[in-house]
Amino acid sequence: MISKSNITVRYAETDKMGIVHHSNYPVWFELARTDYIKELGVPYSILEKRGLMLPLTDLSCRFIKPAYYEDKIEIQAFVTSVSFAKIEYVYRVLRDGELLCTGMTRHGFVDSKSFKPINVKKFDSKLYELLKNNIEKIEEKQIKL
Repeated sequence: MISKSNITVRYAETDKMGIVHHSNYPVWFELARTDYIKELGVPYSILEKRGLMLPLTDLSCRFIKPAYYEDKIEIQAFVTSVSFAKIEYVYRVLRDGELLCTGMTRHGFVDSKSFKPINVKKFDSKLYELLKNNIEKIEEKQIKL
């Protein structure tokens, strides 16, 4: 499954040159990741209430072309890997179908009280299978990381 989130670039997200500042892309990734998991039917807020958290362990971003103030942007998010202990998301940022940026985040599955790793399959086998069944097999050349 590929989730698609849409935004219009706000003035506050741009720098003096009118280009989106690099610090906004991880925020956009979070928006897309949150939409993705919600579309699967398991919002993060529910997972957190049940005692599961997904702290960020790795983040990368590859800038291809700039985004500008008032651009209409689509952020695509999809899962490329899930194990008992971690999950990997990949992102594409597009303007009118043109690729502007790609990114990747990895997250661990941890207990919300102890922050110790959790085996997500034991914690919730249905969630694990749902994530596993929605992995996108994307060729590296398609994501340009």
